[in-house]
Amino acid sequence: MGEPYPANSPRSDDAEMTVAPRSLPVSSAGAEEPDSIPSLPLPLETALEQLEPLPPQARLRWAAETFAEGLVMTTSFGIQSAVLLHMASELTDREGFSPIPVLWVDTGYLPAETYQYVEQLRQRLTIDLRVVQAEISPARMEALHGRLWESGRLEDLQLYNRLRKVEPLDQAIRSLGVRCWASGVRSNQTDHRRAMRPLEPVRGCWSLRPLLAWSHRDVFYYMQ
Repeated sequence: MGEPYPANSPRSDDAEMTVAPRSLPVSSAGAEEPDSIPSLPLPLETALEQLEPLPPQARLRWAAETFAEGLVMTTSFGIQSAVLLHMASELTDREGFSPIPVLWVDTGYLPAETYQYVEQLRQRLTIDLRVVQAEISPARMEALHGRLWESGRLEDLQLYNRLRKVEPLDQAIRSLGVRCWASGVRSNQTDHRRAMRPLEPVRGCWSLRPLLAWSHRDVFYYMQ
């Protein structure tokens, strides 16, 4: 169920959609401004004490109860995202929660297999998919800036990410009034993610990681 990508195509992954939304201000040093983070109904450490022992499905339920319509999910339709989407669908089908809005950043450069896979999951799962796209079309971007991901220059790749991912996601976050966003990131993917916690402030919103403690084996068995 993995997401195929040609070797020369730009892609996103399940690592919190590659970029964190920038809808609310941060300080010049990168730390969260105190007033920029949505409030929690309980202290953060208390929330973490509740979340740490919970399985992923219960973490997602906790967030749905805590943030209500302020909760969204981000997805790239990779393996981790498919697992989380299924859990969200079960929350709606079996427990009566409203479907959680699912933000998918469609860069316009994904292979046909990915779009087909998205449609398969949409038909099988109860999800509220919101397709997020840049205002500038791929053709216009290439005409004005070239094929940014092929130049080998860091500034070009940063411009590509800003135009096709960051700005569209920011707009979606603002328009929906998001307080918390859930993603399929796992701690064993990189050294940086090993230091993550299930709930943390990220660029003005709360970032929930239901699958953080899961291993490759956990994902494999869930997919069976």
